[in-house]
Amino acid sequence: MANIIELKEVRKVYGTVIKTEVLHGINLTFEEGSFNSIVGQSGSGKSTLMNIMGTLDLPTSGEITINGKRTDTMSKNELAAVRNETIGFIFQFHYLLPEFTAFENILMPYKIKAIRPSREVIERAKELMEVVGITQVKDNLAPNMSGGQQQRTAIARALINNPRVILADEPTGNLDSDTSAKVFRLMRDLNAKYGTTFIVITHDRRIAEETDRIVEIRDGNIVNDVKR
Repeated sequence: MANIIELKEVRKVYGTVIKTEVLHGINLTFEEGSFNSIVGQSGSGKSTLMNIMGTLDLPTSGEITINGKRTDTMSKNELAAVRNETIGFIFQFHYLLPEFTAFENILMPYKIKAIRPSREVIERAKELMEVVGITQVKDNLAPNMSGGQQQRTAIARALINNPRVILADEPTGNLDSDTSAKVFRLMRDLNAKYGTTFIVITHDRRIAEETDRIVEIRDGNIVNDVKR
């Protein structure tokens, strides 16, 4: 399979007077359609790495290629376009808007852009709700859903633009063990159904062990990279 993400000698330095190098020449690739995890303790650099892969931040040096496009030289508007077209995000906290229903939250990427969702998009939202198992709470406001239902809504929202890559940052960290297992199983099913590349960022080794590849980062360096 072709690589959907490529990082070459990526470094990230914060500060100007006192400089702190957080990533030290990272070389990493992810194949299209793969299901991966990045593990590391707090302060290891995994969140910085995720932000760079998600075009939320730029490297200090090095090359980033996403879906065949160099992103490290792009403008903010160009990066925003790549995020919108290629990448979906799932976070530990779902960030649903409480005044909107589950269905409206899923369509929020279009509402933010002030674009009226087409009939095709609305049908995709309905399909995603069915796939993630929240059709029965379609008209519920976010506070009137369980934690698992809220996270499933966030997953459907991340998929509404049909992204090539999903970056999931501690996606089950705010859920109980039973709900965590169900949400993780759902992500595996979505990977199989749509061929979407998943990269799960976690400090939980048990979650990582369920993925097909484990990349371990420590002190800004890749120390292990195991395909299972």
